[in-house]
Amino acid sequence: MSKKCLHFGGGNIGRGFIGKLLSENGYHVTFADVNEQVIQTLHEKQEYIVNVVGSNEVKDTVKNVDGVLVTDPQLVEKNYDVNLITTAVGVNVLPHVAKNMAEIIKERFKKGLTDHLNIIACENMIRGTSVLRNHIEKLLSAEEIKWANENIGFADAAVDRIVPAVAPSDDCLFVVVEEFFEWDVDQNQVKGDLSHVSGLTLVNNLDAYIQRKLFTLNTGHAVCAYIGVLDGKKLISEAISDQKIEKIVRGVMSESGKVLEKRFGFSPESLSEYHDKIIERFKNIHIVDDVLRVGRQPLRKLGYEDRLIKPLRGTMEYGVDSQNLQTGIAHALAYINPDDEQANELNAKINKDGVQKVLQELLQVNETTKEISSIIEIYNKLK
Repeated sequence: MSKKCLHFGGGNIGRGFIGKLLSENGYHVTFADVNEQVIQTLHEKQEYIVNVVGSNEVKDTVKNVDGVLVTDPQLVEKNYDVNLITTAVGVNVLPHVAKNMAEIIKERFKKGLTDHLNIIACENMIRGTSVLRNHIEKLLSAEEIKWANENIGFADAAVDRIVPAVAPSDDCLFVVVEEFFEWDVDQNQVKGDLSHVSGLTLVNNLDAYIQRKLFTLNTGHAVCAYIGVLDGKKLISEAISDQKIEKIVRGVMSESGKVLEKRFGFSPESLSEYHDKIIERFKNIHIVDDVLRVGRQPLRKLGYEDRLIKPLRGTMEYGVDSQNLQTGIAHALAYINPDDEQANELNAKINKDGVQKVLQELLQVNETTKEISSIIEIYNKLK
């Protein structure tokens, strides 16, 4: 008998990544969503097509699936005995799906079900399952929480797979995904064993992998976009194909990689291999990734704990060269997009306070460091 997974989120990530992987690992996957057309079609067809694009293009048929509306009163009754619950709904929806999960936990508690259940939020946020757990526990009694702590794993995860937008078609289930994917799960929070799930990597130090993605994929992506915009490029694949831009992006990854080596003990060889994979992903012409989309919300991306300033702070902490990171940050500060509210806000702030003060605020320092002076010099040449 196959294992059962209830997956909240019938969108492209849910179908193209999590649901596909679990189905291929022998799980029967039930998608829960509010989209009536998607759920009805899943219920009728019980399969769908995923187009995997990379060095080759492959169409995979995902089978052993069905769908249920999150509003269906029978959702709990039909799914309380699942082995795994996953999500790909977006951060803001987690409090809503927490209600369904709390009802499932109550039902398992009432029936005395002690088979291990693991809940994994596959969202684009740090420690998303822990956030989801807090929402769930607000809806449980003290006794139910105690029972859940013993029988249910709330495992944080880091997920990575590009799922590009596709043109509308008659098949509402069709989805395109890139070949590369990564699904890292905190082994210390799992109840029972998930080592049988091929493609799911159990790790002891999830924060190391979260920061590796942030310092490599997210940092490189942003720098490629900001330089690409000023260079007149339209797509990430077009920008990274420019040798000058690729050299800077690789330099950025190398500098932030040295921070990862010192902070978490990653080997230079493993990071170099990871950098090559990321660059190849950026070059994938099947992934139509607009530089303006990747560069949007520059104030958020220049945040103290985010993809540009955090790696730079790491280089300052460990005394690592950061010339390429400085170049990337200067381009982010020079980013202009009239349709981007944060870009307009950043430009207005620079015009009012000056680049030096803005950088001091971003780095949360009172003095002008040598890094700030260098970034200002690069920025002035861009204007």
